[in-house]
Amino acid sequence: MKIILSSKRHHYVARVSIFLVTVALIAGIVGCDQPAPPVEPQYITQVAAGEYHTVGLKSGGTVVAVGYNYYGQCSVDGWTDIIQVAAGDSHTVGLKDDSTLVAVGSNGDGQRDVGDWTGIDQVAAGDYHTVGLKSDDTVVAAGDSHTVGLKDDSTVVAVGSNGDGQRDVGDWTGIDQVAAGDYHTVGLKSDDTVVAAGYNYYGRCDVGGWTGIDQVAAGHLHTVGVKADGTVVAVGYDYSGQCDVGGWTDIVQVAAGKFHTVGLKTDGTVVAVGYDYYGQCDVSGWTDIVQVAAGKSHTVGLKTDGTVVAVGYNGFGQCDVSGWTDIVQVAAGGDHTVGVKADGTVVAVGFNSSGQCDVGGWTDII
Repeated sequence: MKIILSSKRHHYVARVSIFLVTVALIAGIVGCDQPAPPVEPQYITQVAAGEYHTVGLKSGGTVVAVGYNYYGQCSVDGWTDIIQVAAGDSHTVGLKDDSTLVAVGSNGDGQRDVGDWTGIDQVAAGDYHTVGLKSDDTVVAAGDSHTVGLKDDSTVVAVGSNGDGQRDVGDWTGIDQVAAGDYHTVGLKSDDTVVAAGYNYYGRCDVGGWTGIDQVAAGHLHTVGVKADGTVVAVGYDYSGQCDVGGWTDIVQVAAGKFHTVGLKTDGTVVAVGYDYYGQCDVSGWTDIVQVAAGKSHTVGLKTDGTVVAVGYNGFGQCDVSGWTDIVQVAAGGDHTVGVKADGTVVAVGFNSSGQCDVGGWTDII
């Protein structure tokens, strides 16, 4: 699970939230002898996909979750006033309307140690870490290996495992976006340069010379940056060619899978490089795409007409999206795919050993 936070730029990112408001018009004054006003329906406005669980945010600020719950990552029944959710490998995080956080699930690496975070504007979760963007543009983080948060004053904080220095972000300033790989953290600065901390055996943190960057993404062992001129740079593990992006142009969004990289072009076409044993890079024929997402070994594209395409490993049916319509957001878990529909319902396919695709009842919930 790769994560991206941005405080000032709009990107075509997998994590798009759709807020649907139902307005009830009630005539007259409700008295003791009058019927109670109708209950406002609640719709799913955002989904997040963990490794083996799926989370849905309802329009009323409550949350639902299905899937593997050994660590309690689906125990969200009591959550209220939530405005955004994020899912890690075995934990779930909710951002409340008072800018504080709640979290459930595994805490073996401190990824749930967010109880004292305040002033958070956005949250994201990696496999074993949590990231928060604060209203002052600073960053806070927790987990394994770490969790990172961007604060309003453009500084960064982190908690959790720090065995590889992935939490060494205390002196970062002027940060506009953060991305977290498995064992490294990347920050996009307001001057469009990039900083990185963490495990650097393959050079995934060698971003000191990058300039003119608009977006960053962190893969398992590599880092990718989209430049303002639409070109792309990448560093890190390149055994499968996932960093071979030097010839890419007109890119507006990138997504990083485990060993492959996907780029969305301004004309709605898609390019991909890297490990392609399962065909996860076979996107050359895609057109009219508005968002891309990358799972462990599959790639998903959302089209302008609300349909979805997918390629790559399909052993669990995670690419069986050809019948989906009216989709407004897609998300890719390790081996499953989730889509939010325009009517606020949710669809999901793929590995379902823990019920992470059991979202069929997430519709018009009252």
